Amino acid sequence: MPAVEQYARAHLVTDSSEGHRAVSVVLRYDPDDDPDTVRISLPGSPHRLFARQLLERGLRAPVTAGEVHVWPCGRVQTVVEFHERDGVTVVQFDASALIRFLRRTRTTATPVAR
Repeated sequence: MPAVEQYARAHLVTDSSEGHRAVSVVLRYDPDDDPDTVRISLPGSPHRLFARQLLERGLRAPVTAGEVHVWPCGRVQTVVEFHERDGVTVVQFDASALIRFLRRTRTTATPVAR
């Protein structure tokens, strides 16, 4: 099955001197590689992998899995927070971009055998 890749605008907030800035983020899902995982690539840093289900649940209510936290921020924003050895990276998305991406991943997901 083909991979899904989507570019999205987001606001990146780090605890470094860079502060808060708008960035282009790449969201990727490859069901042939791992049907349960999504990848987020931020400019100038390695990509981060985490459960697709975490992103889906985080659109509606705060969720945490390991060092990744996802929660709705108001009615139209979603925050994804990565806790890493070098600090915390916070990425704020328009929820509609994440919903569109997740909808596309569902159409390419490998069906479960029954």
